[in-house]
Amino acid sequence: MKNFEHVSVANLTQAIQWLDDDAKPIAGGTDLLAEMKEGIISPRRLVNLKTIPSLSQIEYDRREGLRLGALVSLAQLEEHPLIGEKYPALAQAAALAASPQLRQMGTLGGNLSQSPRCWYYRNALFPCWLKGGQSCFAVDGENAYHAILGGEPCHSVHPSDLAPALIALNAQVRVVGPELDGSLALEELYRRPSEAHRRATILGPRELIAELSLPAPAAGSRSVYLKVMDRAVWTFALVGVAAALQLDEGGRVERARLVLGGVAPIPWRAQAAEEILQGEQLSAELAQAAAEAALANAEPLRDNGYKVKLAQELVRRALLQLGDQET
Repeated sequence: MKNFEHVSVANLTQAIQWLDDDAKPIAGGTDLLAEMKEGIISPRRLVNLKTIPSLSQIEYDRREGLRLGALVSLAQLEEHPLIGEKYPALAQAAALAASPQLRQMGTLGGNLSQSPRCWYYRNALFPCWLKGGQSCFAVDGENAYHAILGGEPCHSVHPSDLAPALIALNAQVRVVGPELDGSLALEELYRRPSEAHRRATILGPRELIAELSLPAPAAGSRSVYLKVMDRAVWTFALVGVAAALQLDEGGRVERARLVLGGVAPIPWRAQAAEEILQGEQLSAELAQAAAEAALANAEPLRDNGYKVKLAQELVRRALLQLGDQET
């Protein structure tokens, strides 16, 4: 690892002043320091955000909903009783992310903006497409853990567990920076990498996530996050599914949001499945139809076709689990 300057700041304005193309923000550092040690990036300056108290707040209002600072830890999201009660998918996603030690260190903002775990991206010897190379080595290489949806030209998968849950819960994100400043739907923060934009988010080098806000849950709302991993604990999702439904008194679906993780370069909204659910009585047959619609456009590579059935089954289970809850 090369030498670097470490700067602590008192507020977001100062942070933005210190950031540039050769500087990176740091809070928990669980992803950033790994990239630096692996030789993927070598910033000359790290801007410490942990000295900004306002970024660690958790606030709830029964009309306005939940506000989360970008430095709230994954452990706090997992353990906060109100989050577990009002936003169970978020608490479950946090509990399933990484190890207990990493959940104490890792932050909400860092988790949402982390880099992919693709072994070609993480290996400094491979000039993969996402790092400015000519091709995605996963196409003809080892691709068992790679994308089955939206994979061209990069077949990496977005590693965040929190992002699918938050998008399913209709979260808004507040971003500060010289070019992007304001609130937008969290879903809009992510963009499939392209030739002109080889990143999975729209954030520039001087733009920061400041906070997340979630609407207060309406009557009949319920949510869940399910995840399948290669090992029982402490690893990234082979497939993750976040489902949020609002049911009327008769059990019909008034609103549905379904987001997949571990299957695409960005958190993947399954809008075709949502349309099938809208206005219908939740049943085993409907859950199966939605599961098939969610993966209808999947294009697996040589070794990851198993993800299609895995994702379908996880969607089906998530919907049936929500349907079994008391209205």
